[in-house]
Amino acid sequence: MSTSVTGTPEAESPPAAGIGQPIGAGIVTALVGFTSSFAVVLTGLTAVGATPAQAASGLLAVCVTQAIGMIVLSRRYRMPLTLAWSTPGAALLASTGAVAGGWPAAVGAFVVAGALIVLTGFWQRLGALIAAIPVEIAQAMLAGVLLPLCLAPVKALPVSPAVVVPVIVTWLVLQRFAPRWSVLAAFAVAAAGAGIDIAVTHRRIDAAGLVPRVEWTVPHWSWQAMIGVAVPLYIVTMAAQNIPGTAVMKTFDYRVPWRAAMAVTGIGTVLGAFAGGHAINLAAISAALSAAPSAHPDPKRRWIAACTAGCAYLVLALASGALVVLVAAAPRGVLETVAGLALVATLAGALTAALTPAAHRVAAALTFLVAASGIGLLGIGAAFWALAAGLVVRWLLPPAQG
Repeated sequence: MSTSVTGTPEAESPPAAGIGQPIGAGIVTALVGFTSSFAVVLTGLTAVGATPAQAASGLLAVCVTQAIGMIVLSRRYRMPLTLAWSTPGAALLASTGAVAGGWPAAVGAFVVAGALIVLTGFWQRLGALIAAIPVEIAQAMLAGVLLPLCLAPVKALPVSPAVVVPVIVTWLVLQRFAPRWSVLAAFAVAAAGAGIDIAVTHRRIDAAGLVPRVEWTVPHWSWQAMIGVAVPLYIVTMAAQNIPGTAVMKTFDYRVPWRAAMAVTGIGTVLGAFAGGHAINLAAISAALSAAPSAHPDPKRRWIAACTAGCAYLVLALASGALVVLVAAAPRGVLETVAGLALVATLAGALTAALTPAAHRVAAALTFLVAASGIGLLGIGAAFWALAAGLVVRWLLPPAQG
């Protein structure tokens, strides 16, 4: 603290920082967000019926829609409003598997989920209904959805040990010394291992697939997909992304323009769905990379970081086709290994939130087990039945028992 000529203390002003600092923070935000979970997106889209070309188009779509949304929101409100694709939603798709009605029905479910997100911004009762879902039940459902994906690295070990073991070791070492870059480093090792394997086995690469392109899909409306995909996708996106994302921004003294954010992400989800994108939302974990003081000492200048992240995502979108081609040619289990490692921390957080409250631990445990089982009844996936079972058991059992 300095002293004025009159002898009264003056408040310290924030240190000067150039525009390079928020630009750098924005690039890091995009790189971390993209590399940490793109494998989950590809796994989820493929699981519900997308061809490699449609999965590449879906990855391209979520990159572009969230990029445009970030640029629009950050410039309009002069806040570091960062967006992301729904990683929990992609994990949900991976656990759901084939949808009644195929890929077009899954796309129809994406459209409905986007419409529900828009509706949430304008209808307070719907938002209140989602907020009323007990945290332990929602997190237990998410944990159950994530478990099969997080088991993938273990299952891939005996299948492709030469590639999978270095990937796991790299991830583990970086978790110790630089956790932020652990998944990026693991992917780099996986890509190198896949490249060596392709060269040794003389596998052919589809050069045409390296160029990113949009694969349009006409939605099909299936009631099984609406209940088994659209509703759970909407719930996990709201409960695990939008609501926590708002809380993260509040810790940095930013008040998210809720209606505008839901409108932009919901409309972006609807438009991106026709190209195969599943859902976009407010960023949660990666939001801090652009909103923290490390992005810029002056809170009014941090919006530049979010805007830069949007521009960086437009560049990263160009890699969607090449990534799918690499994954298609890689040894079995490599993509699943990277995706599983990327979700370990999220699984740990979800299990902690689900099982820490003792009052309703049985209901949460049952929710987790049903979601992890992957069962499907009447063409509806396990996530919906897990949520229903958890809520019923929580209602039936007294807090002391449940």
